[in-house]
Amino acid sequence: MTGPDDSRDNTQSDRSDEPATGGSDSHSSDAASSTTPSDSTLLDGYYVRRIFWALVGIAVLSLGSAVLRVGQVGVDPYTAANIGISNTLGIDLGTYQLISNAVLFIPMLLWGRQYIGIGSIMNMILVGYFVQWFSTWLDPYFSDNPAAWQKMIMFAIGITLFCYGASLYMTSALGNSPYDAVAPIIVDHSKMPYRAVRTCQDLVFVVLAVIFHGTIGAGTVVTAFFTGPLIETFTEKVNKPLMRKDLTAASAKKSRVVMGRSHF
Repeated sequence: MTGPDDSRDNTQSDRSDEPATGGSDSHSSDAASSTTPSDSTLLDGYYVRRIFWALVGIAVLSLGSAVLRVGQVGVDPYTAANIGISNTLGIDLGTYQLISNAVLFIPMLLWGRQYIGIGSIMNMILVGYFVQWFSTWLDPYFSDNPAAWQKMIMFAIGITLFCYGASLYMTSALGNSPYDAVAPIIVDHSKMPYRAVRTCQDLVFVVLAVIFHGTIGAGTVVTAFFTGPLIETFTEKVNKPLMRKDLTAASAKKSRVVMGRSHF
């Protein structure tokens, strides 16, 4: 759902050295254990805040997709295909996208576990439902046939929200969405260029969207190929400063969370 980049920043878990047993060492171990709860609580607080920011990011990018959908200017390729297929099958978008994500989650479990985090699960479950709910909420306020100037405004608002939400979600570094993990997994096991793989992946879903009459348009092309610079600007200028303490704590702890590839 995001723009291209092939940078990788993985953080892996380290276990702290176990204190040796014995006289004075035992005493120092007791002293260390007495400080552990507060340190753990502090670090857990940083982690909880990152979960919060990831959730906000998912909500904002979903709102952006809903604005693009209601404005009839086209949503990202994955959502566009899911809208078309879910309409064809007669099931709601949230349920179908959850099923689709569950299928894409299988390759992550088999070949890309380093890209899995709690953010992956949140994205997998929530985005489809959020887009569906926001679209239902927005529909009564907009015409079925918006004028060109209305489409332009909706396009600008939708792309901005989508990019900011994607940046916020990715900056939280809590794992890749199943769709975003497909290309990195292929690259890891084939050494093919990321941009070529991701472009082919997006094109496949654009074709599916066309076949199943999904919501495609200028927004589909822009979200697939041209949102990178805006996402990167939000990341560097807004979201990294916003989460600086949380990310620093995560790095110092060398937590188990894998940041994976932020494809800007």
